[in-house]
Amino acid sequence: MANALQPLPGFRDFAPPERLVARYFFEAWSRVASRYGFSEFEAPIVEGAALYLKKSGGELSSQLFRFADQGGRDCVLRPELTASLARIVAGRQRDFPKPLKWFEIGRCFRYEKPQRGRLREFYQFNADVLGEPSPAADAELIALAIDIMRELGFVAGDFVVRLSDRRAWQGFCDAQGVTDVDGFLQAVDKLDREPAEKTEARLRATGTTTEAVQGFISDPGHHTGGLAAVRSDLEARGLGDFVEIDLSVVRGLAYYSGLVFEVFDAGRALRSVAGGGRYDNLVAVLTDGATGLPATGFAMGDCVIAELVNETPHALARMQAWRQRQRTCEVYVVIADEGQRPAAMRLVSDLRAAGIRTDFPLAPARVNRQFKAAGHALARFAVVVGSEFPELKLKVMASRHEESLAPNTDPVACLQQRLAQPDGPLLA
Repeated sequence: MANALQPLPGFRDFAPPERLVARYFFEAWSRVASRYGFSEFEAPIVEGAALYLKKSGGELSSQLFRFADQGGRDCVLRPELTASLARIVAGRQRDFPKPLKWFEIGRCFRYEKPQRGRLREFYQFNADVLGEPSPAADAELIALAIDIMRELGFVAGDFVVRLSDRRAWQGFCDAQGVTDVDGFLQAVDKLDREPAEKTEARLRATGTTTEAVQGFISDPGHHTGGLAAVRSDLEARGLGDFVEIDLSVVRGLAYYSGLVFEVFDAGRALRSVAGGGRYDNLVAVLTDGATGLPATGFAMGDCVIAELVNETPHALARMQAWRQRQRTCEVYVVIADEGQRPAAMRLVSDLRAAGIRTDFPLAPARVNRQFKAAGHALARFAVVVGSEFPELKLKVMASRHEESLAPNTDPVACLQQRLAQPDGPLLA
């Protein structure tokens, strides 16, 4: 029987330490996307099932959290964000100048087997460019993905962007007489993740073989002009060393129509960290041809990137340094004399009004216990309000240095000045 105190399989609780890690990724994603001129949007977590059944194809349709609401509507918890974006843009594209550069950070849900780097509920960062058909839009997104990785502390040699083009594979299918293109591409997508005999059987069912596919992948003569244009663009930005052309990348979703890419750790120990590509036909499909808009985008999930950060010492060190700076408390007001609690409360309010993160004991407590609480909160300073008030004692938590603040000293201004100075080592 399921443990009522545990979340469902593939779902997570986010206590404050875990939530802080999630915020680290959210802030990095938002920061870099904003530097690139992307605007944030948000779509509903619950969508009509038809939106995903119509556009996704492949195994995604079997992974939907699907239910009927009280109005009898066929609904899903969104499995990814691209379809929601396409729906919004299809209905309001005249409201915005092109190209659109939008991003979202949101929860997604897929009913699949929980495993390392893959859960049933996850956070996903999506960035998309709509209304621009040129390879420059694809290069812009790949550059964004690379700079997000660098923002998280990864360096050249830690990861690689593998770039491909579905149009090359369409040419292969035409030459080989493959009519089940979606089935063929799903087989290629699992080329290095399934047993060889299973892949061979899947490919033969579509009218080709593993040998023919491997030969196509290894022949640089099949690289398209779009690949060369994107590679040239990234080289001009100084990012060419992060990218390699690899036609084995096809992406699993049916709506991709051109250039596709995936970001992998250099050792290929994990599934792709990020991936995406061009989906020029999706808006037209959703509107039954009434509206068409070229589009390209990519997504990065928090589960895999967290695994990679934890396994990369310099990226982990950057995250840990950031976490230490995210104190919930900068100043802890220690109440050494309960008779002065009203004065201490006024000081707390003044500090908070000045934007200083401040905490204090809600109930009477021994002074040493209050100092322990200040240490656990990683407060930089403790202000002691005692029987000698209006004189205050100021303690620097890192060095244990203590000094007195005279009655005519403005404690708020003093602490603002001290907090603006470089931080010392933290003591937990």
